[in-house]
Amino acid sequence: MKKIITLFMAALCSFSVQASVVTDLTTGNSSTTVVTTPVLNDVIVEDALREFKSLTRTERKTRMKEAKKMLREYKATKKAGGDVSTNQVLLGILCVILPPLAVALHQGEINGKFWLSLLLTLLFWLPGVIYALIVVFG
Repeated sequence: MKKIITLFMAALCSFSVQASVVTDLTTGNSSTTVVTTPVLNDVIVEDALREFKSLTRTERKTRMKEAKKMLREYKATKKAGGDVSTNQVLLGILCVILPPLAVALHQGEINGKFWLSLLLTLLFWLPGVIYALIVVFG
């Protein structure tokens, strides 16, 4: 469990938003821009692990609380439909080919909708396809 938490914290630190200072050459003004592209590098992960291990116990607890809070917020956003990274066209094609897989990918977990889709697909293929299309596009 301790290794999982440490790896989770390292990944969280490596995916954190990085700020870089950009200086406009014409006016000389400097502004801060936020770069959100995650760069997963072994060196960054090792540095994050080293930094996390060097923290005091209270600092570790606060970081863990922050990480858990961010994870809860992410799950709530995903459950509310805030995750728009799923390609609907591919899910639609997958609904026709493998309806239970499309439902599982859309839901993000194996739940009751997946099992119902699997049952409908095994009994008669067409009801499974119709149900998967309703779940994905409904």
